[in-house]
Amino acid sequence: MKIGFIGAGKVGFSLGKYFISNGISVTGYYSRSPKSAKSAAEFTNSRMYSSLTDILKDSDTLFLTVPDDVIGTVWEHIKNLDVRNKKICHCSGSISSAAFFDAENKGAFAYSIHPLCAVSDKYNSWRDLKNTVFTIEGSEQYLTKMRNLFAGFGNETVVINTKDKALYHAGAVLASNLVIALLSMSEDVLKQCGFSAESARKALLPLFKVNAENIVQNGPEKALTGPVERNDVQTVRYHLESLGKDLTKREVYRLLSLELTKIAQEKHWQRNYTQMKEVLK
Repeated sequence: MKIGFIGAGKVGFSLGKYFISNGISVTGYYSRSPKSAKSAAEFTNSRMYSSLTDILKDSDTLFLTVPDDVIGTVWEHIKNLDVRNKKICHCSGSISSAAFFDAENKGAFAYSIHPLCAVSDKYNSWRDLKNTVFTIEGSEQYLTKMRNLFAGFGNETVVINTKDKALYHAGAVLASNLVIALLSMSEDVLKQCGFSAESARKALLPLFKVNAENIVQNGPEKALTGPVERNDVQTVRYHLESLGKDLTKREVYRLLSLELTKIAQEKHWQRNYTQMKEVLK
C-alpha cells in the first residue's frame, strides 16, 4: 500500500508518522499551504507534492486530512483526475464516505476512517494512535483490507454503518468535548462559593482524574459514587435548590443525575430509586 495525503494538519502529520512507524509506505503530502506540506514531508521522510495529479499517480490510497467543511470541495477537485482503483479516505468523525458521493462511478472506492482520540499535537499525537480504536465505513470492495491495515498495527477496529456516522460521533463528543463543558460549569459553581478560578481548577482536577482513572479501571457502574448512587434524595433536593437561579446548570444536573439512576439501579438492583427519579423529573 502506498498512501498519500491531501492536507497537512495535525491528523495528516499524525497518521503519516504512524503509518511510517509501522512500515507502511507514505508517498507524501499535498496542501494548499506548501509550507505545511513541506513540514509534513520532512516529518515523515516523504515527498512534498505541488500537483494533485502527481500524488494521485504515485499513491494507491489517498487520505483527505482536511477540515470537514472542505472534504466535498477537495473531492470535486480530484474526482475528474485519474482516481480509478484508488482508495479515497477521509478522517471525519461525523461525515460518512458518502461525501465522495460519485466515487463508484469514477472507479474509486470511498471510506471514512476515524481515530477515536484527540489529535492535538502535530508532532506527538501519533504516539497515542497505538492505543486508539479506529472506526471504518465505506465500500465493501476493500473494507476488510482497510480494517486489516489497522488491525495489523495492533489497533482495535470497528466497522459502522454509513447511516450511523453522525450518531457515533455524537457519542464520542459526549465522552470528550462535553466533559470539558461540565468541568467548566463546576469551576463556575465553585467560584460562586468564593474560590478563585485557579483554586477551583486546582481543587477539581484531582477529583476529575481519580474518577476518570476509576472508570478506566473498573467501568462506569463500579466507579459510580455520590448522592444518586447512595439514594440520598435529600442531598439531591438541596443541590437542585442551590442551582435554582441558574437554569442551565440546574437542568444539566437534573438530566445527568436522572441518567445516573439507571447506572445506580444496575449497581444496586435491590434498592428502590423511585423517589429519586421523581425528584429529578
